[in-house]
Amino acid sequence: MGAKNTVIAGNYQGCSVTVSCGVAAIITRAGKREQIDNFSVESYELINNEQHKSAVSGITRGLVGGMLGPVGAVAGVMSAKNKGTYQIAIKFKNGEKSLIEVDDKIYKAIIQACF
Repeated sequence: MGAKNTVIAGNYQGCSVTVSCGVAAIITRAGKREQIDNFSVESYELINNEQHKSAVSGITRGLVGGMLGPVGAVAGVMSAKNKGTYQIAIKFKNGEKSLIEVDDKIYKAIIQACF
């Protein structure tokens, strides 16, 4: 299961989080874009980073690796592709706060824009 790319708590709860031209933004209910960058964000904190292994890939590689012994089985499961989901608490300069859940692409855009 991938990231929701949405605000999961606080101001803008239920609104989508997108990235366009390398800039992440929350799309408000009124259709406005609340950009997530160093001009609008006072602070942000990574709450968690869940790395999900692709289950089918990991099991398949583990079974094939199992034919090579225990070390091969572990290597097969460990080689499954990681899919990141990030929860970030954001405090905007206007005093609003949001907890968002995003994927790798949006997370990287936020980090770059808030640097």
